[in-house]
Amino acid sequence: MKITAVIPARYGSSRLEGKPLKDICGKTMIQHVYERVLQAENVERVIVATDDRKIVDAVNNFGGVVKMTSIDHKSGTDRVAEVMNSEKADIVINVQGDEPLIDPRMIDEVAQPLIDDTSLVASTLCTPIIHEEKLNNPNVVKVVRDFQGFGIFFSRSLIPYPRNKEMFKAYEHIGIYVYRYDFLMKFVQMPQTNLEITESLEQLRIIENGFKIKVIKSQYPYNALSVDTQMDLEEIRRIVASSK
Repeated sequence: MKITAVIPARYGSSRLEGKPLKDICGKTMIQHVYERVLQAENVERVIVATDDRKIVDAVNNFGGVVKMTSIDHKSGTDRVAEVMNSEKADIVINVQGDEPLIDPRMIDEVAQPLIDDTSLVASTLCTPIIHEEKLNNPNVVKVVRDFQGFGIFFSRSLIPYPRNKEMFKAYEHIGIYVYRYDFLMKFVQMPQTNLEITESLEQLRIIENGFKIKVIKSQYPYNALSVDTQMDLEEIRRIVASSK
């Protein structure tokens, strides 16, 4: 079974333009992500999917594999699918390009269900929310699951609502996506759905179309930090420098 990981890396960003190329202790952010994905045992091939020649040059400089894609894509998944049109794989993993501290074990963990069960078409991860300030933060996506571990709903709002606080548990969605190849190609052809547009969460398109997405509770602590602002970048630099 061939598994390919694709890292979408868009140059434009309203809050931190060119962030894939930002330096983190001597390496660009995209190099940090790429090298961590390479450490995942289940992944055979890693590709950066970008819309900018400067990112192509940077990836080539550190010996990575990179492909240019259209600048018109609405999402990272569309960028991943364009790359995979000319690739062969059974399973495709979409790894966010702005999480330079992503744990390679999580990449293996989220891929394993599709390796074990050929009836599954998509999977992702979640982790318990421990810090209260995350509960009402719209940038922290929450997820609720059924008894079999499939996603019922994803939201930027707090779900479930803690009417009964003794029973209350909240889970943060970790944005690594795994797709069966054929389903990925089907998914990007589906029109955007009402819930997806309302929440700005493309995984809701899967649920609204009647498909299931497995949501695995990660066994590893989620310490990754998404780099969206200059403040995030400085924090990442501090963490990486202190670990050397």
